[in-house]
Amino acid sequence: MRTIAVMNQKGGVGKTTSSVNIAAALAKSGHSVCIIDLDPQGHASLHLGLECSAATLSVYDVFAEQATVDQVRQLVAENLSVVPSNIDLAAVEVELAGTQHREFILRDALQHWDEQNRFDYVIMDCPPSLGVLTINALCAVKEVVIPLQPHFFALQGLSKLFETTALVTRRLNRDLKVTGVALCMYESGTRLAADVTEDLRHFLSTSDGDTPWANAKIFRTRIRRNIKLAEAPSFGQSIFGYASKCPGARDYAGLAEELAAMTELSLPRKEDETVSDAA
Repeated sequence: MRTIAVMNQKGGVGKTTSSVNIAAALAKSGHSVCIIDLDPQGHASLHLGLECSAATLSVYDVFAEQATVDQVRQLVAENLSVVPSNIDLAAVEVELAGTQHREFILRDALQHWDEQNRFDYVIMDCPPSLGVLTINALCAVKEVVIPLQPHFFALQGLSKLFETTALVTRRLNRDLKVTGVALCMYESGTRLAADVTEDLRHFLSTSDGDTPWANAKIFRTRIRRNIKLAEAPSFGQSIFGYASKCPGARDYAGLAEELAAMTELSLPRKEDETVSDAA
C-alpha cells in the first residue's frame, strides 16, 4: 500500500485539485484508492460530492477516537473512497495540545490498513499549514508529493517544506521521502515558469544524498491552466467525471501514470524534458 501526502503550506497552488484528480485517475486505471481529507475546509470531500455536515462521521471522529477509519470512509466512485472532513477538524489543534504522541494518531488509526494492504494508494490532502494535522500525515505516509505553482515566492516556501520533511524524517518517521514536485497552473510560454523550473532542477540535483528529497524528481507532466479544473468541484466531480477530454484531464492522467510507474525504493532524480502542450 503506497501512502502519499500531498502538501504545500501555501494555499491556491492546486493541492486539493491534485489530490482529488490524481486519486481519480489512479482509480480510473483500476487501482483501489482512498483519499483522506485533512483540511478543515473539507474541499477534497466537496470536490467529490460529499457535503460533510456536523452529524456526519468525519476524520475528526478518528482523531477524537470516536470512530475508526472504516466507519468514516465513504465510497464515492468505483475504486475510490473518501475519509471526509468538516469544520470540526479545526478544533483538533487545540484539543490535542496536551496529548502525548499526538503526531501518531493517524498512523496508528491506519495501521491495520497497511497490514492488510487494504488499498493500492492512500492519498492525504493536507491543510495549507504545517500544524498537527500535516505532521500527522507526514508520520503516517512514506511519500510526499508537492504541488508547486512556478512563481518566485513558491520556491521560498518550498525550502520550508523541505525543512519540515527533514525534521520529521530525523525525529518521527525515518521512512519519509519526497517523491517529487508537480508543477501546477503551468504556463509553458512564460520565461518565469522556465526560470523557476530550472532553479528547482538545480536545487534538487545538488541536494545532499542524506536528505528526504535527495531522489525527488520534477514530474515531466505539467498541469496547465485549464478552466475545466476550476469548474469541476462545483459539480462535485473529478475532472474525469466532469470533462474527461479536456487538457486538465489529460494532464492529471499523465501525472498519475508517472506516479504509478514509480516505486518507493526507486525514485529517479533526473526528469524527461518532454512537456505535452496539446490543447
